[in-house]
Amino acid sequence: MDAPGPLGDFLQARRARLRPEDVGLREVGPRRRVQGLRREELAQLAGVSVSYYTRLEQGLSRGASAEVLDAIGRALRLETHEREHLERLADASRRTPRVRRPRPEKVSEETRDLMRALDGVPALVLGRRTDVLAWNELGHSLLGGHLDPASPDDPANRPNTSRMIFLDPHSRELYSDWRRKARAVVGNLRIAVGRHPEDPLLANLIGELTMKSPEFVAMWGDHRITPCDAASYDLHHPVVGGLTVTQQTLAIARSPEQNLIVVTTVAGSPSEEALALLRQSGRPVGEVRARASRVRHR
Repeated sequence: MDAPGPLGDFLQARRARLRPEDVGLREVGPRRRVQGLRREELAQLAGVSVSYYTRLEQGLSRGASAEVLDAIGRALRLETHEREHLERLADASRRTPRVRRPRPEKVSEETRDLMRALDGVPALVLGRRTDVLAWNELGHSLLGGHLDPASPDDPANRPNTSRMIFLDPHSRELYSDWRRKARAVVGNLRIAVGRHPEDPLLANLIGELTMKSPEFVAMWGDHRITPCDAASYDLHHPVVGGLTVTQQTLAIARSPEQNLIVVTTVAGSPSEEALALLRQSGRPVGEVRARASRVRHR
């Protein structure tokens, strides 16, 4: 029998998270041997036959209509972005995968012009696999100052934000609530896999993280789909100390598979002053740290 595939894995994981009482069902019959809802219970809620739903979950049926997917999404109590993910997985399951090595991603000159214009704001461009395709000086200093600033220019050695979060001690220490940031990264990777199930480089990244990070395995296994479009984080930077930033993900019109990440702070806050000090990090580190300490203790 074929493996369930991404669609079946997602359906199984989300079904396992629902209890009968969550959907208004009474516990009857023999002792429950499965976690969450049974297939027949989910099929009943969605208004489809048990055999059809079973084939869909096992990867044996690939032609679910929009109406059936909508019914299953309602039965699973999926949120809007989760329903969109379900639709992407179903669409991908209908197509015969064409596995080919993607071309290296490039940043357009228009996007580089935009990065230069954002001189006072940390910014970076991420590709479809969360590779750092470009960053401005302040973006590098804030999020990857321990790495070669020119590394995004080499497709073979580009930093990857997912790999950094799970495998790089510097990034783990940078985020005070590392687990919340890690879950956001996993949510974005789930969306990327739904959009590009045939991408071998993306599959290699997931495989590497699975082999090297038990925490990634646990988060990946629960199939949470939460896009990280805007979120605030407390950082502990090795040069300027503690600061609170908001990371926002913006679409790039002419490069739909790339995202511009900008990092902002509250106007007039100590965090804004900390970023201003970081811009001077070309000066002796001890002097910058001393000024940062004065800002924090005002």
